[in-house]
Amino acid sequence: MDEYMVLEFDGDSRNESFARVTVAAFVTRLDPTLEEIADIKTAVSEAVTNCVIHGYESKGGRIRIETRLLDRTVTITVKDFGIGIENISLAMEPLYTTKPEMDRSGMGFAFMEAFMDELSVDSQPGEGTTVVMKKRIGVIEDKSSEIE
Repeated sequence: MDEYMVLEFDGDSRNESFARVTVAAFVTRLDPTLEEIADIKTAVSEAVTNCVIHGYESKGGRIRIETRLLDRTVTITVKDFGIGIENISLAMEPLYTTKPEMDRSGMGFAFMEAFMDELSVDSQPGEGTTVVMKKRIGVIEDKSSEIE
């Protein structure tokens, strides 16, 4: 079954909780565990916060979230139309931040990677940034082959 949702809202930090709760509510139709929902909420929070703080430099703009459920996989695309990222590899390094004066930890992308199964980032300076995150719900990976 393929299901789809689009959410577009003002890039204001007050909308971060709205975005994560809305995405989480949509994903509940897959009957995720509480841990899976918490992971998704955290990743969405980080992505939206990056849009607000870095994409729009807290000056506002639009944020668009597309969420697709296909089989047991959730794909969440978070897009801003802000300033973009010059160097994606550098931006994805843990502890790297362009906003140290705002006490930013530089862990946003690292958290998204840790809580989701896949993460990709595409950005064009002056055009915005698109973050695509995927998570398989209810799929237990066999790690026995990794243990010797």
